[in-house]
Amino acid sequence: MNGFAAMPATQASQGCADIPAREAPVLRERGQREVFCGLTGIVWLHRKIQDAFFLVVGSRTCAHLIQSAAGVMIFAEPRFATAIMDDRDLAGLADANDELDRVVTRLIERRPDIRLLFLVGSCPSEVIKLDLSRAAARLSQRFAPVVRVLSYSGSGIETTFTEGEDACLAALVPTLPEAPAGSSPSLLVVGALAEVVEDQLGRLLAALGVESVRFLPPRRATDLPAVGRHTTFILAQPFLAETARLLEQRGARRIAAPFPLGAEGTTLWLRAVAEAWGIDAATLRGVTAVGEQRARQALGRSRDLLAGKRIFFFPDSQLEIPFARFLSRELDMRLVEVGTPYLHRQILAEELELLPAGTMISEGQHVDNQLDRCRAARPDLVVCGLGLANPLEAEGITTKWSIELLFTPIQGYEQAADLAELFARPLVRRARLRV
Repeated sequence: MNGFAAMPATQASQGCADIPAREAPVLRERGQREVFCGLTGIVWLHRKIQDAFFLVVGSRTCAHLIQSAAGVMIFAEPRFATAIMDDRDLAGLADANDELDRVVTRLIERRPDIRLLFLVGSCPSEVIKLDLSRAAARLSQRFAPVVRVLSYSGSGIETTFTEGEDACLAALVPTLPEAPAGSSPSLLVVGALAEVVEDQLGRLLAALGVESVRFLPPRRATDLPAVGRHTTFILAQPFLAETARLLEQRGARRIAAPFPLGAEGTTLWLRAVAEAWGIDAATLRGVTAVGEQRARQALGRSRDLLAGKRIFFFPDSQLEIPFARFLSRELDMRLVEVGTPYLHRQILAEELELLPAGTMISEGQHVDNQLDRCRAARPDLVVCGLGLANPLEAEGITTKWSIELLFTPIQGYEQAADLAELFARPLVRRARLRV
């Protein structure tokens, strides 16, 4: 444990009050964690890629988790399922690969609309060392060219739940077609976005004059974007470090920017694209002025409620730092502690620049220590996972489920007020309960 980690939280925050957040020491914690696993990402990914199917190779617990989180009835035939590993598989009494081949064959026969099948690893499949990458290669060769089969891990052993999307997109990157050597410059927006958000951002980018814009993941697996040396990409989500690394290996160049959350964040995100494409400030202002002004006006109602309120983030989604920037700068909230599972300084550099000096940032989780700090601080609002929310609510501390922030369209100008409302709603609920 480093010296800062051993320092009391209050002393640490006082000692760093004038240090910019990008330079301030980070409280690194290692201990018991309270997070969902990467399988949860299937909930929004299966809605995004319309001809893909996600087959989890796991236990009944995995099946119950995804079914409960998605809130979709099985008879609705969602684009996900679980190949359940039973005692015979775990004990090595059955050949798991033969069983998997049988399940996949039956699935593809029943669902001929599938064009991309993801085999998603889980804790049980990793414990018995089932090599899903080899299984995917074997099955992809068998069902080519109609169905491509890929694999990634959604195991909760070493991941947090948003890493499921990173692993999924990282599995896609090697399969993206190579852009021709003489192709014109193109922009790739990376990160799963709701269709309404994707359409809005696409229109703004087109208005700026960025002609060739693609999104990853695409809406259809048969429409993969090409990548090459003339590709620039910008992240729409902060938890895609591995995907970004693999795109850079393919020759693409990342545009560094804050994330498009809130009026300010969306404008800065678009400004970074404009600067990379040589678009002048007057054109940028002409495109963004109306949307930014409308978003700032729409934030007014939530600002009246949230201004001056103190907020504490438990590490859960890797969105905590962009949220903290949005809440502190656009809604005047006070940051008690901003916890994040992993702190990617390169990806979050622009966000860290915008945090208030002296912001206490913690990386990793030791849930008992963080609960102690939270109880001592008694913040007005706590953002945390479901496992911590109910106990804290029972102690009179108002909470917001972090996972809900992933299921809701929140990026861009038109969604800025909706994002603010998500943080205001628990406080409104608490006030009504007091009455």
